[in-house]
Amino acid sequence: MKSSLNKPRPPISSGHTIFIVSSVQFLAPFMMSAVGVALPTIGRFFGASAVSLALVEMVYILAVTLFLLPLGRLADITGRKKIFVSGVGLFVLATILLPFSPSIAVFIAIRFLQGIGVSCTVSTSVAILSSVVPKETRGKAMGIIVACVYLGLSAGPTLAGFMIAWMGWQWIFFATVPLAMAALILTLTQLKGEWKGAEGESFDWLGSLIYMTALSCLIVGVSHLESETWAPGLMVAGVVCLAGFSVFEYRHPSPILDIRLLLGNRVFAFSNIATWINYAASFGLTFFFSLYLQVIKGMSAQTTGFVLIVQPVIQAALSPLSGTLSDRISPSKLSTAGMAICAAGLGFAAFLGQEAQIWQVLTVLVIMGLGFAAFSTPNMTTVMGSVRPKHYGIASSLVATMRSIGMLTAMTITTLLLSMFMGNAEVSTATAPGFLKTMHTAFIIFAVLSLVGIIFSMARVEQTKGPASKQ
Repeated sequence: MKSSLNKPRPPISSGHTIFIVSSVQFLAPFMMSAVGVALPTIGRFFGASAVSLALVEMVYILAVTLFLLPLGRLADITGRKKIFVSGVGLFVLATILLPFSPSIAVFIAIRFLQGIGVSCTVSTSVAILSSVVPKETRGKAMGIIVACVYLGLSAGPTLAGFMIAWMGWQWIFFATVPLAMAALILTLTQLKGEWKGAEGESFDWLGSLIYMTALSCLIVGVSHLESETWAPGLMVAGVVCLAGFSVFEYRHPSPILDIRLLLGNRVFAFSNIATWINYAASFGLTFFFSLYLQVIKGMSAQTTGFVLIVQPVIQAALSPLSGTLSDRISPSKLSTAGMAICAAGLGFAAFLGQEAQIWQVLTVLVIMGLGFAAFSTPNMTTVMGSVRPKHYGIASSLVATMRSIGMLTAMTITTLLLSMFMGNAEVSTATAPGFLKTMHTAFIIFAVLSLVGIIFSMARVEQTKGPASKQ
């Protein structure tokens, strides 16, 4: 059967493609970080409970994570542009509707739909970029879109705070619509053609159901470990279902996750493991430093925000440079160096005590910004360069899934350590010793995780040229 990759298509501007992908890559993290700042205001507006506010963020992350792999595979079969356009359209619709929600329950439901829209775009945008942008400049393009991810994370709290103070929380959603609409219009008018790496193959509906059930059990179980007795059982059930999913996918002729691709492609497998470990090791830093600066050091929330923005700003500024370098030198070696820098930063953070100076905190953030900038773009370039074009959808969605699971792993470790050293006590000056012990232990664990990640990252280096060179 002929793949649509072989059909002639009109020339497509790399610039338009980079703008489209950068827009959606900015909006996804922006919507998460901005709404996080707005939660207290949204809670007062709807009279919502703390549990309901937690669900506002939870359902968004859940929807994004659940649908990444199935939609990536569906895009390979039916067309990546088709799924991408559907996702941007759903995102725009949900974003317009959210400010008009009559209740917090409706708000949460629409937020889930918004997460599905984001999942459509995230699972396909990098695959489309890899299909359009020439391989020799792909690293530079990846650097630009990774920078936009960090810009979204860093701009979210700042812009949300401004809009809440001067315009109302609803403008967090209204203000994102024009950029999303611009991306949608450009996609429809400028992004000609379609990409179907697995056209004609069947979609694994049962595997998708098993996967989504397993991940739901795992995420819900982990998020309720502190408060519910049934949570550990649900978490174990999720792990068992994921194991069963792996066996099922290995035997399936048209899986949503090609286990044979993972087993037969060391670069691809180890790059995804490195992604998971790096996010698991690094994601908890902001959580701990936010509490450390406000509770232990007595800083205001606004000052804390200005301090913490240092890391994502450095990442955004240096990611394009890192991407350009990955076009010239081995991207796997560059990302390994980035992970080593992150390990050094986490090791340094483990020694910050109650009397630490602000310059020491800033030093950690600068080191982590440098390390993450050196890791993220080259690692993504390595992932997409290690597979054939027919697997771009699966590769793009899998690495995004690994990021989400890495964040989940970080918060699981954090929750368990807080429970171990602090129980149900609140973080305050009175409980500072317990919090500091938790923070130090977490950073040591995270640093060790980074060292393990370096091993996996180094193990792929000698084979990096193999699969990619066959494209």
